[in-house]
Amino acid sequence: MNVAETIDVQGLLRDSTSFGTEEINLLEQVVSGAQASEVRQMLESMAEELAAGQGDNTGFLKAGIAAFFLADIPQAEQHLSRVENSGLATYYLAQVLMSAEKYEAAGNKFAEAGKLGYDPIECTLRQAGAIRSQGQLDDAEALLKSVAIDGASRAEYSFAMGCICADRGDAYGAIEYFERAVDMDSHHSRALFWLAGENNLRGNDDEAVRLYEQSLSKPPLYLGALINLGLLYEDAENYKGAAFCFRRVLELEPNNEQAVLYLKDIEAVGDMHYDEESARREAQLKHLLSRNISDFELSVRSRNCLQYMDIHTVENLCSVTEEELLAGKNFGQTSLDEIREMMTALGLQIGQELRDTQSVHAYVPEVATPEAQAMLNKPISDLNLSVRSRKCMTRLGITTFSELLSRSADQLLSSRNFGVTSLNEIREKLTEIDLKLRND
Repeated sequence: MNVAETIDVQGLLRDSTSFGTEEINLLEQVVSGAQASEVRQMLESMAEELAAGQGDNTGFLKAGIAAFFLADIPQAEQHLSRVENSGLATYYLAQVLMSAEKYEAAGNKFAEAGKLGYDPIECTLRQAGAIRSQGQLDDAEALLKSVAIDGASRAEYSFAMGCICADRGDAYGAIEYFERAVDMDSHHSRALFWLAGENNLRGNDDEAVRLYEQSLSKPPLYLGALINLGLLYEDAENYKGAAFCFRRVLELEPNNEQAVLYLKDIEAVGDMHYDEESARREAQLKHLLSRNISDFELSVRSRNCLQYMDIHTVENLCSVTEEELLAGKNFGQTSLDEIREMMTALGLQIGQELRDTQSVHAYVPEVATPEAQAMLNKPISDLNLSVRSRKCMTRLGITTFSELLSRSADQLLSSRNFGVTSLNEIREKLTEIDLKLRND
């Protein structure tokens, strides 16, 4: 379909007396494009009429599939469950039940749809997916293999096998199957979603973005894909794209707490003023602190003393006291005066507290017992943080509880893309295990 071409939504959802594969393909295009709001408005009026008893099986079928494509799962289930003796309606009802995590009922409906004449191989593949979602991996695999001769050439077969591999902990086997599914069907939304998630976990952000975008090119829309894509956009400082994703989620689910909080963070970032002069000064300071002591004219005695004490940069001098220098071997008042003069010329002082450049590892929480020390050594992944907070931890180089506890709330909030939402989540997680951030 040409981008400029529009589809008669009124004729598609109201006037047509039949609704089959061709009409469903048109509806997919409409929901994926600029006319999605037209479908939403049309669906609202159709729902009122159907509730008032002004409708038939075809009306419930159209409204149900349209609601499913728009991710309105409760309304989709309500409409499709009213259609009787239709393999098509039963098949889409089964998909709706899967989205609602009613896996046993979904499996039964897929089997029923096959008996009512809807593509029996596809129904069996989907039924296996429902069984797998109930944790019955062996039964799901056996059902897949029972139709392997006819089903192995389909994307859904590879996707279902990939899910089984993933559930068994075989990540590489799962990725291979998901990639095979996408090779067979470049718009297989669920395989694309899984692949995007795997790339996201491994830090392949550009590939994850591409796959999430591709997974959203065809309905049904997965809210999880929109949320994750929004977070990736935000990490790349594409704030407009991120805001679009979170607003789209709120269009589909107005009370989605994650989207509400994330959008607030995005709007806050958008209001932030970038102080170019401050950034320039900060860059100059970092460069100055990184300079080697050998760049400056010091006496041989002073240079040797500093080298013996493992002090090699200006930043090192900012992190020691005068008393510590004087305690060094052969380090006397003359050398101290010489170094003081050098630091004054640079606009700095020995032992100066530089919050932005202090090592975040300098703070060590008090540990009373070996058990407490073991707790601090735990990996940050044990907190089970959201994707957004987890990526912030990775960006900050925080890998253990101890490293996290060495940061204050202000230090975390000063980091790029780290907002109040992430801070509150981390505080809640730490409170659950009786820990706090520094200075909390």
